[in-house]
Amino acid sequence: MLSWPTELFIICLLVLANGLLAMAETAVVRVRKSRLKERAAQGHAGAAKALELAEHPARFLALVQFWLTLSGMIAGVLGGAELAADLTAWLTAHDVAEATARILGFVLVTGGLTGFMLLFGELVPKRVALAYPEQVAALLSGLMQKLAWLASPFLRLLELATNFVARVLQVRTRPAAETVGDEEVRALVEQGLHAGVFHRAEKEMVDRVLALDQLPVTTIMTPRPKIVFLNLDDPEETNWRKIVTSGHSYFPVYQTQRDQIVGMVAVKALWAHSAIGLPTTLKNLLMPPLTVPETSTAVQVLEQFKKSGRHTAIVIDEFGMPQGMVTLIDVLEAIVGDLPDRGKNEQPEAKKREDGSWLVDATLPTTDLKTMLAHTGDLPHEQEADFQTLGGFVMTHFGRIPAAGDYFDWAGWRFEVMDMDKRRVDKVLISKTPAPAAAEKSA
Repeated sequence: MLSWPTELFIICLLVLANGLLAMAETAVVRVRKSRLKERAAQGHAGAAKALELAEHPARFLALVQFWLTLSGMIAGVLGGAELAADLTAWLTAHDVAEATARILGFVLVTGGLTGFMLLFGELVPKRVALAYPEQVAALLSGLMQKLAWLASPFLRLLELATNFVARVLQVRTRPAAETVGDEEVRALVEQGLHAGVFHRAEKEMVDRVLALDQLPVTTIMTPRPKIVFLNLDDPEETNWRKIVTSGHSYFPVYQTQRDQIVGMVAVKALWAHSAIGLPTTLKNLLMPPLTVPETSTAVQVLEQFKKSGRHTAIVIDEFGMPQGMVTLIDVLEAIVGDLPDRGKNEQPEAKKREDGSWLVDATLPTTDLKTMLAHTGDLPHEQEADFQTLGGFVMTHFGRIPAAGDYFDWAGWRFEVMDMDKRRVDKVLISKTPAPAAAEKSA
């Protein structure tokens, strides 16, 4: 029978061993392999050993579990029995009933040892390993390799037994493959932001990059009504005036009607030919148009730009009709945000007037419209009609081509058509819906 000092000493050794194992397990699982590779390349022997353990996580975890189980069994056999017996005798000597003393001795010793094991055998070591994973992994890697050598026969037997049971149960083993999804990347970047590794702007760009494969090209393109077209049948002076006043770099060129785009022309080619005295007619400088379907995503458009070497594409619908134009700058702005146009000072698409109403360009995207009106959710018929602009919303509501002066009320707002550009809604006045009394008085 062990004396209580000897038993206490052995229990302390077991707690220490348990703490080292828990610390090593947490550190190796938590450590970044890239950091270990850097330190190993610098000649750090401990980092090289830790990297070897981290490269085989299943084998390492089995090793840790083996020694943890062994130390737990030894602690269970000892169980502080001699400590409990001595404490019971001491309580009995101080006028405590024997039955009560036995219960108190068992509870106090068991509770004390459990708390001691949890504190110094689990919680504190793991906290240290989480704070310094690279250092702890490198420090304990040599010890873990020695323990692996000692336990290798038992671990091999356990592996054979595990494989046999798995075959009996028809459990298929899959090759381990580390897969990281978008959400994991976002979570890591979020952690980096709070740790000061990333700036807010960098995090926003990463979020936008991850969203590119879900971003429709129709949300970043220049819609057809805003495209500046050049007509082969127009005089050269007319086309040059459009080029100079627009400030754009690329122009789609058509003949007869805008649905028949025959090519694209780049301003830099026009200026280069003009500077050296070569003919600058549109026909001589036309490039075949690059077209992308309107169902494409921003990533697919970017791939088309890379394959073709072009920076501009015409977005077409299922019938081959042009619906808009997208450029490499549009894709870049989807990542980094809007870039200022040099020398360009366009009127804003929505002007707030003194009476609180808004005079809005009908090409205003529906996302901006919802923000302006502080509206959450979809607009009426937005999903089935699939419109992208305020003009599409107005046309869908009327179910026909409206005329200037037509209006309708929705969600406390009045939408009044102020101007038409042939068959297209051009300007819309958005104001608060008049109160019933005020409406009757004005009538």
